[in-house]
Amino acid sequence: MNKYLVIGGAGYIGGVCVEKLLENGDEVVILDNLKTGHKENVHPDAVFYVGDKGDSLLMEKIFSEHSIDTVFDFAGLIQVGESVKFPGKYFENNFCQGISLLESMVKAGVNKIIFSSTAAVFGNPKVIPIAEESEKSPINPYGESKYFFEKAIMRYADAYGLRYTIFRYFNACGATKLSKESHINESHLIPLVFQTVNGVREKVTVFGTDYETPDGSCIRDYVHVEDLVSAHLLAAKHMDISPRNEFNLGNGNGYSVTEVIAAVEKVTGKKVPHDFGPRREGDPAFLVASSEKAKTILGWTPKYPKIEDIIASAWEAELNPPQNKQ
Repeated sequence: MNKYLVIGGAGYIGGVCVEKLLENGDEVVILDNLKTGHKENVHPDAVFYVGDKGDSLLMEKIFSEHSIDTVFDFAGLIQVGESVKFPGKYFENNFCQGISLLESMVKAGVNKIIFSSTAAVFGNPKVIPIAEESEKSPINPYGESKYFFEKAIMRYADAYGLRYTIFRYFNACGATKLSKESHINESHLIPLVFQTVNGVREKVTVFGTDYETPDGSCIRDYVHVEDLVSAHLLAAKHMDISPRNEFNLGNGNGYSVTEVIAAVEKVTGKKVPHDFGPRREGDPAFLVASSEKAKTILGWTPKYPKIEDIIASAWEAELNPPQNKQ
């Protein structure tokens, strides 16, 4: 039995990670500041601390009270548009607090971390799908903050023997029996489309119609949250034999904004009112990650390769919301 620290464990992906770790019989400690996570999403079988990963005194307390095997770091700010307007907020949370976390880990002798990065570190990729060795050239502060922390992790590995796995993915989506996607100030496409279907919002806006894509709208990866988490659990074991790892996680082809809207209409049987707006600053045309390396090395096999299946699981959670974990 291992004991894991899940930072951001009251959030969407982190919450599913906690759920699956506990199902495996592991012990879990959650750290979340609840600014974007939800108290009701904290699993009752986990030990819970409220606070920031950049709080060195709190981290010292957690590491002294628990023999942590591996740290999962899901606690990142993720809105591209906001990062362009408020870059300092993103550099402070995603990078500066990350450095403080690494310092706390080194001081406590905790030497394994799994970091949730993003395909945004690649910027406007020259080749699709994106491979791990592709050039990293982020075009917005969100991607930069994640990329800077990736580099910091590698430097700490050089200096202190830190073992790490960096995962890069884009749009986590879908639902499990205990968790559904829900964000304060929702910015993710599928939940926004559902809000439109349910009459919570009047319409959804497609930002940009003149990208060099088949239908003019952005193309993105959509990966089921359960599939993402399954890769993280495989990586936790793999780090025992491989200390430095980078994996992209994607479906390999991607879907445009208008294709996602059409898929929601197909799954729900309802029309999605939508209009078209200008491009958002910082949005690349294509972000689709290859996952062949993860499949080959980790033995990762996604259960939900089709967008319709991902949307169907999320729609089921809309119709029959998961019960609170509390």
